[in-house]
Amino acid sequence: MLHRMALRVLPSLSLAVTEQAVRKKKRIVMFVPGLVAFAVYRLAKLLLPLSEPIVLLVVSGLVSLVTALLAYRVGRATAWGKILREDGNRVLLWLGGWIGFVYGVQLSLLVLALLWLVGYDYLKHPDGPAMMAIIIACTSVARDAFEIGHVKKMALMGRPFPTFPDGAALRTMVGTHAMEFGPWVAVGLVVGALGASLGHLVEASQIAALVQLSAVAVLGGGIALCAYFGGLRPQASWTQALLQTKAGELVKYWWWPGLSFAATYYLVAAGCVIFLLKQPGIPTAYAMTVGGFVTGMMALYCYYLGFRRQVEEQQGHTMSSALLRCPFVMGILGKSTSGGVSVTAGSGSKV
Repeated sequence: MLHRMALRVLPSLSLAVTEQAVRKKKRIVMFVPGLVAFAVYRLAKLLLPLSEPIVLLVVSGLVSLVTALLAYRVGRATAWGKILREDGNRVLLWLGGWIGFVYGVQLSLLVLALLWLVGYDYLKHPDGPAMMAIIIACTSVARDAFEIGHVKKMALMGRPFPTFPDGAALRTMVGTHAMEFGPWVAVGLVVGALGASLGHLVEASQIAALVQLSAVAVLGGGIALCAYFGGLRPQASWTQALLQTKAGELVKYWWWPGLSFAATYYLVAAGCVIFLLKQPGIPTAYAMTVGGFVTGMMALYCYYLGFRRQVEEQQGHTMSSALLRCPFVMGILGKSTSGGVSVTAGSGSKV
């Protein structure tokens, strides 16, 4: 889901995919696959045992794979032949396999875990959760694939994008800046595991899972926020940049993407434990392992986002009022100084 965060946090990408014309077209791109996914669910229900988690996830992943490729083509706004020539097989394999199948499966597990948490157990009542898992995954994949296709189209037309949301820049950073982000990941691993261990204080499985989720989300959001500033100012004090940002804005950044995506990743992992490993809840050992992994990963991802934001600053990509649509960048880095950050506040948020 790093691509999702990049599309909303990095200014060059955020500006491209939140223009009014793009958002209007995106609504249609999301609506149509949702209807098709419902029809596919109704047909698959007659032919396949969707009450089996593996079967449901495979169906959801395959539907999302096809959706990702079709939505990407709509975003690219050109013929398949030209896409194959200009983009190459690697981009399409990544898009179909990762943004389509893998992301679709993750979103389905997220939906099933959320419903289980509120008492709507897929294993006991499969029809409703199965339908929602397929449709929500399909529409979300359609949205993101369309946005990625639009970014690719703009890039080929000459619009500069220092970061393409395929993870290539992350892999480069991992190979060259391990000493800088390593401590953040280490802290995340420890803090996340300790936070998730609090679930052992509760006996009821669903309440224990809620305690684990809350602890990982809150702590993971805090680590992610600090790591973002660490990546943003690797040569200076991240605490200075943090203190120069208004408290109200920090809460927004902590909430999204920090807390939101930490909770999302934890729920995906919880879905794996409950529906694939057939556990009645999330045992403490599993919770600590997952909590540490999720928080460490959020530290890495948000350090990377801050690092890439710094790259965009260095390359002359400036803030615009359009960026105020994104809660995470609202008010941050309106102006930069050599000694730190001078913040300009904004208002309003649009998805």
